[in-house]
Amino acid sequence: MIWWPTEIPILTHGLITLRLASEADIPKVYEACQDPLIPRFTTVPADYRMADAEFFIREKGPTHFAQKKELLFVITDGHIPDEEFCGVISFHTINLGNHVAELGYWIAAPARGKGIGTTAAKMITEYGFVTMGFRRIEALVDVANETSKMLLISAGYELEGIMRQKVTRADGSQKDMALFGKVNQ
Repeated sequence: MIWWPTEIPILTHGLITLRLASEADIPKVYEACQDPLIPRFTTVPADYRMADAEFFIREKGPTHFAQKKELLFVITDGHIPDEEFCGVISFHTINLGNHVAELGYWIAAPARGKGIGTTAAKMITEYGFVTMGFRRIEALVDVANETSKMLLISAGYELEGIMRQKVTRADGSQKDMALFGKVNQ
């Protein structure tokens, strides 16, 4: 059985923190999502507006948490005092009966290449297995996103296969997705 927290916990490892999203994160989410790489490889729309960031932080995150659909964290790093906001990471597409969750994330451009995303993935994965009781955590990555594939491998995930034409992008194109998984042993 999956244990679901009553509130979003604070997870820390060194200077990396995973925490509840706040109002102060809205402009940071908006600014980060202007980077064309984020909509290229995620479900974030290319024409991301401030209203989208407001909805994401104020409504989607809290509603999905209450419905046990998503556990969303903001990633921050004390190494970057001027750019503390580093991105978001979550469990979503949760199947409580099968003890499975999907890991999703995006990292803001200034935080990329510093190991922050890998550390955040390790942190949330450990929390998912040890505290929540998931038996399997998956991640789907656009096959062209080499950086994200390396992040998952560094976090202990294994490539399990390619899911052909799994995702439809906003422009109507179909994208193959690499399926990564990690099981609790």
